[in-house]
Amino acid sequence: MATNLPPTKGNLMAAKRSRELALTGFDLMDKKRNILIRELMGLIDDAYALQKKIDTTFSEAYLALRRAEISMGGCEEISLAMPVDKSVRVRYRSVMGVEIPTVTAEPTDMNVVPYGFLGTTSALDEAYKQFIKVKELTLEMAELENSIYRLAYFIKKAQKRANALHNIVIPGLDEDIARIGEELEEKEREEFVRLKVIKAQKKTKAQMKA
Repeated sequence: MATNLPPTKGNLMAAKRSRELALTGFDLMDKKRNILIRELMGLIDDAYALQKKIDTTFSEAYLALRRAEISMGGCEEISLAMPVDKSVRVRYRSVMGVEIPTVTAEPTDMNVVPYGFLGTTSALDEAYKQFIKVKELTLEMAELENSIYRLAYFIKKAQKRANALHNIVIPGLDEDIARIGEELEEKEREEFVRLKVIKAQKKTKAQMKA
């Protein structure tokens, strides 16, 4: 959108500098958007593959749990004794200024179970191992989904800024540059004519005195 800057050489130079900065900003926004889109596409492919893996693992885990319940007559008391995992940590890495989370947790030793062997069966051991896999996959999916959401948000934001620069700011500056340039040229022509008239008048006066 054009402004009503006074037609001065200073404003013309300032408008040209602003246009150069706007073009640089547009190029940066466009590059940032493209890099974030590539990152997003890769994560979406990973999330799709991981979701299929989670679905399979969940099915296997619940099947193992049903077998354990049948063989033991119930698992409620043992489930209450399960320790809470407090090792989950969230850190961030930067992709073009966008903070992407990295979720980690201490690995669980599959060979060590948090319950005694008395009154339990191998079916419970299998269910425990399957649900450990479910937990690990769920943490991985949480990281992916959050990363996808953040990237999508900042891609949209970068696109809006790029559009504003390309469709509003730069055309407005182009109008200012053209208008100020035309008005300065007109002033220069008027000044040239004025000086020519003054010169002619001085010449006429000099001739009259002679």
